[in-house]
Amino acid sequence: MSDLDAELVPLPPRYRFRDLLLGDQSFQNDDRVQVEFYVNENTFKERLKLFFIKNQRSSLRIRLFNFSLKLLTCLLYIVRVLLDDPALGIGWAPILWVERKTALWAIQVIVAIISFLETMLLIYLSYKGNIWEQIFRVAFILEMINTLPFIITIFWPPLRNLFIPVFLNCWLAKHALENMINDFHRAILRTQSAMFNQVLILFCTLLCLVFTGTCGIQHLERAGDNLSLLTSFYFCIVTFSTVGYGDVTPKIWPSQLLVVIMICVALVVLPLQFEELVYLWMERQKSGGNYSRHRAQTEKHVILCVSSLKIDLLMDFLNEFYAHPRLQDYYVVILCPTEMDIQVRRVLQIPLWSQRVIYLQGSALKDQDLMRAKMDNGEACFILSSRNEVDRTAADHQTILRAWAVKDFAPNCPLYVQILKPENKFHVKFAEHVVCEEECKYAMLALSCICPATPTLITLLVHTSRGQEGQDSPEQWQRMYGRCSGNEVYHIRMGDSKFFREYEGKSFTYAAFHAHKKYGVCLIGLKREENKSILLNPGPRHILAASDTCFYINITKEENSAFIFKQEEKQKKKGSAGQGLYEGSSRLPVHSIIASMGTVAMDLQNTECRPAPSGGGSGGSKLALPTENGSGSRRPSIAPVLEVADSSTLLPCDLLSDQSEDEMTPSDEEGLSVAEYVKGYPPNSPYIGSSPTLCHLLPVKAPFCCLRLDKGCKHNSYEDAKAYGFKNKLIIVSAETAGNGLYNFIVPLRAYYRPRRELNPIVLLLDNKPDHHFLEAICCFPMVYYMEGSVDNLDSLLQCGIIYADNLVVVDKESTMSAEEDYMADAKTIVSVQTMFRLFPSLSITTELTHPSNMRFMQFRAKDSYSLALSRLEKRERENGSNLAFMFRLPFAAGRVFSISMLDTLLYQSFVKDYMIPITRLLLGLDTTPGSGYLCAMKVTEDDLWIRTYGRLFQKLCSSSAEIPIGIYRTECHVFSSESQVSVSMGDREDAREAKGPWGSRAGPGGGGGAHGRHAVGGDSAEPPLLRRKSLPWARRLSRKGAGHTGKAAAEWISQQRLSLYQRSERQELSELVKNRMKHLGLPTTGYDEMNDHQNTLSYVLINPPPDTRLEPNDIVYLIRSDPLAHVASSSRSRKSSCGNKLASCSPETRDETQF
Repeated sequence: MSDLDAELVPLPPRYRFRDLLLGDQSFQNDDRVQVEFYVNENTFKERLKLFFIKNQRSSLRIRLFNFSLKLLTCLLYIVRVLLDDPALGIGWAPILWVERKTALWAIQVIVAIISFLETMLLIYLSYKGNIWEQIFRVAFILEMINTLPFIITIFWPPLRNLFIPVFLNCWLAKHALENMINDFHRAILRTQSAMFNQVLILFCTLLCLVFTGTCGIQHLERAGDNLSLLTSFYFCIVTFSTVGYGDVTPKIWPSQLLVVIMICVALVVLPLQFEELVYLWMERQKSGGNYSRHRAQTEKHVILCVSSLKIDLLMDFLNEFYAHPRLQDYYVVILCPTEMDIQVRRVLQIPLWSQRVIYLQGSALKDQDLMRAKMDNGEACFILSSRNEVDRTAADHQTILRAWAVKDFAPNCPLYVQILKPENKFHVKFAEHVVCEEECKYAMLALSCICPATPTLITLLVHTSRGQEGQDSPEQWQRMYGRCSGNEVYHIRMGDSKFFREYEGKSFTYAAFHAHKKYGVCLIGLKREENKSILLNPGPRHILAASDTCFYINITKEENSAFIFKQEEKQKKKGSAGQGLYEGSSRLPVHSIIASMGTVAMDLQNTECRPAPSGGGSGGSKLALPTENGSGSRRPSIAPVLEVADSSTLLPCDLLSDQSEDEMTPSDEEGLSVAEYVKGYPPNSPYIGSSPTLCHLLPVKAPFCCLRLDKGCKHNSYEDAKAYGFKNKLIIVSAETAGNGLYNFIVPLRAYYRPRRELNPIVLLLDNKPDHHFLEAICCFPMVYYMEGSVDNLDSLLQCGIIYADNLVVVDKESTMSAEEDYMADAKTIVSVQTMFRLFPSLSITTELTHPSNMRFMQFRAKDSYSLALSRLEKRERENGSNLAFMFRLPFAAGRVFSISMLDTLLYQSFVKDYMIPITRLLLGLDTTPGSGYLCAMKVTEDDLWIRTYGRLFQKLCSSSAEIPIGIYRTECHVFSSESQVSVSMGDREDAREAKGPWGSRAGPGGGGGAHGRHAVGGDSAEPPLLRRKSLPWARRLSRKGAGHTGKAAAEWISQQRLSLYQRSERQELSELVKNRMKHLGLPTTGYDEMNDHQNTLSYVLINPPPDTRLEPNDIVYLIRSDPLAHVASSSRSRKSSCGNKLASCSPETRDETQF
């Protein structure tokens, strides 16, 4: 090593770091060469070139001077013609010689010299080694023709009157103008000028042709008829316009030859110019041109940025955006990178949209395109993701880049962004409003398992409608359903409201009930002035203030309402202490809501609110209740809603104590073991930005092997759903992959306010195996399992326990969202669900589709005349301009199908109603604001019909449990006329008639087997159609008399038997198929035998129905229940004592549905 060191030569002094710091003189004295840069550009030629050509501003001035010089020469030629007095006669002399004044000649000579010198200088500066290329240019030749003769006349005076075709300088002026415009656009950095340039070139070409023809014919006709300039101009215009009156004609052959040449030139030049202009016009139509800067500064506009624009997306946006009166004067600028679709082009040519919608082809990542759209002047920018992409993550990445580009270019422009996957949401957190599609989708699907038809409820709330749909229909349910669909969420400051101003200082529950009783509006939430959070049903302890912002559901906003007060009858006060609030049916509030021309007239009756005394005898009450077991005892009447909450008499539904476990009777504990769950926040969130929600959790995380439903492990040996012995019905979710959005399906079903004994097992049926990250997020939730399989595989469905399920949720698969034909993307899902609809008729199936128009194929009945009538109704509503034409389709009305594209209107409405996204997230359970309530449901049974009307139900809920009802899910019996409905055998019908429910009760009259079979358990039978009931006795008589019949009667009997077998064969075949597969898989078939057909019902949603709406059996009421955590201070003893005065808790059959 020392030898190697000895061989190393020390660095010279100039390379030593010490010398560099101290400054070695020897290093400074080294030979160096000084290099001067840009030497060639300092030469005289380069400086001239920089001034005349390179520099944009100086070059623009030079070209402007050149253009003015050429125009001056043309003007001098016209002056010379006007001063000329040619000698009469025919010959060559008037053509070759003209009269030119000395002063005019001097000016023309000076101009010619300047033009000549400028041309020579430019030839010298642009010389690149080929002089002939410069000489044979058309511009150079014309310049020499018009300048050299004048210079020669200086040295040869006899040639001063020689004719020189100075009018040809118009072509040089045209050339100079083109160069000048190009330099001008470069100087102001304006690049979108091709269309303007082409129009200018065409106009200049026409002008030069006419000017050349006019001057040439006038000069040549000096030897003929001696035409004036005006006459020559008239002749050229008539000739070029192909009119040809013939009153003026050239007389000599030179002028005739010139006319022929000019016509030939026009036939060649003008079509080329027009072709270029048409091509640029077509390209401009494709790209859309520019949005006018003047219009952007004087008018308001919004920008819609999309990857690809489909006609459905465009019409949904335009219909929803322009549904608001104050947006009628807005312009919509569409910025899309793809060429305009043919259907979109046709729509935008409609006068209704052509004046307000502007399509620009361009990218949001280019500042030039954002400048074309005047993004910095926009009122808002909507950025929508392409949900039809197979790779939805890539679609989100494109959306994120667009949002970043717009924010960078126009930081003051509000952003409304749509994101597909929740894990990408935090990238656009800076946007004013963000809607995550998968979050909302899975939360709605989860709530639909607890609150039926939640997707329909939310869709109707976020769509703009005036409640006119279905009003001409003969069906009562369609008229009521269409009228209630016009309800939307509005807001108003309480101090400015006629609805709520009188309730200042009163409790929220008191204001909600009396506003609904008096005006028919449903108060659902509010926002404090000092707090930005919206609270849904903050509870009776919340006292209203004048500065509060109230959120309410109504047919229209208060500003568009006219108040028509009826003459009130003076009521005498009774001395009886037990007098109720209502004295009879005549005292019921009757609300006539008329939506016309954007104004609602409300008939207001009794405005008095006389609370009934809480004490006293029961004899004074007019609310008589049904007697029980023949005794004369009566239930208490509906208590009044107190102005200020009294903690001793009103206690909220505090589910933290979970009374369902505390009040277990010994009989309930027989053979029942309840796992110990804890309440807490999920420890592992699958993505950034998920709202923390208090949930039921396992005390110890479940091993990943125990999450697999169909395979046993060392912890348990269960291999199918039957082996687990679940007490509650299953909820099965069929999805392609276990995305992070699926986490939002589990959280609402495991929220802390769901009673522990009403938790339903959740089975995830996945096409692809979930990753460890997802399993880590769900292993802390109780009764959550997964299984690999497909919804179109019968074995997978049977293994995951579909016969023990109450709800099946089919999520649209990403791989099927793009198809060669757009609307075929749902084909596989529709056919698979239709198969399950036939195999498992009592199962409640909720399906997500890509295209809303495809929902008409769900539960398809080809020969059902009623479905065909609904199809005609839908077409009629669409022709009338309804935004909700599909609302009368039975699957949508019943909440069995929805499309996430329906929620696009949620983003559009946020431009006018900035509170719609927070309220929707609170309703869906995506956000849990402290003190804000949540959405749940309760079922109306026959024992509860003593309440009679929705208004009395509103009072009962407000006075007892401080819950705010917002609507009804109603189920009615209906007989469909398709042949498949009369295909159940007589033996099955006899069994079904004798069958009873698990609690020993039969199906109620008119119940139709419950709400779509959602709450049917075991052998709960459906009421058979009239045709089937009448045919059964007739068939029994035939069977008894069949042995004694001979001949023709026997033949008829055999024919009827054969027909009966034919009608039953399809149902029997399906039943045998399922049973055989279950036997093959080793599964018991008892559960399938108990499944019944509940397809003879129709269901629909009534949002905020009038108070006098009659309650019917099996109605399910949507409630906003107050937050249990907001009132934890109450003692456990008072909680238990209040439970006896509240509504009775529901059984496991109805899960989260409170009964009276």
